[in-house]
Amino acid sequence: MKRMHVHVSVEDLSRSIGFYSALFAAQPAVVKADYAKWMLDDPRVNFAISTRGRQVGLDHLGIQVESADELHEVYDRLRQAGGEIIEQGQTTCCYAKSEKSWIDDPAGIAWETFHTTGESTDYGDGSGENRARVAQEKPIAQEKPSACCAPQAAAKPSSACC
Repeated sequence: MKRMHVHVSVEDLSRSIGFYSALFAAQPAVVKADYAKWMLDDPRVNFAISTRGRQVGLDHLGIQVESADELHEVYDRLRQAGGEIIEQGQTTCCYAKSEKSWIDDPAGIAWETFHTTGESTDYGDGSGENRARVAQEKPIAQEKPSACCAPQAAAKPSSACC
């Protein structure tokens, strides 16, 4: 059975653990000095936060599988989706040993597909992930126009678009 994965970079780990523990009505399954993870069944998600990201906010999304067969099934889907797949292979990341690959969606959001094979006492040096993710980074040609719900410097206080 597959599990959705969401990784958010945070500035204040302790404050964020408090917030997400209240939101999920559950304590994290893993807590380290720079990382916390909830393995929730409702909704079925591996939700992780860390202070190790490039900037605060959504770091990446993913699909976690429970077997090598499921991983190969998801890898087949990646090939059908198109785009460049970065095969990271066996690695240590987020205090776990995993086999994983990366792909960017059309909006440029990094997606990780992985099968966790064991625990690790360290976070990992990030070298495999960084090689995979740096290969996917694209230069920004021009600034995108602001979204409807994004804060506007000159927004009128009485009008909300969302």
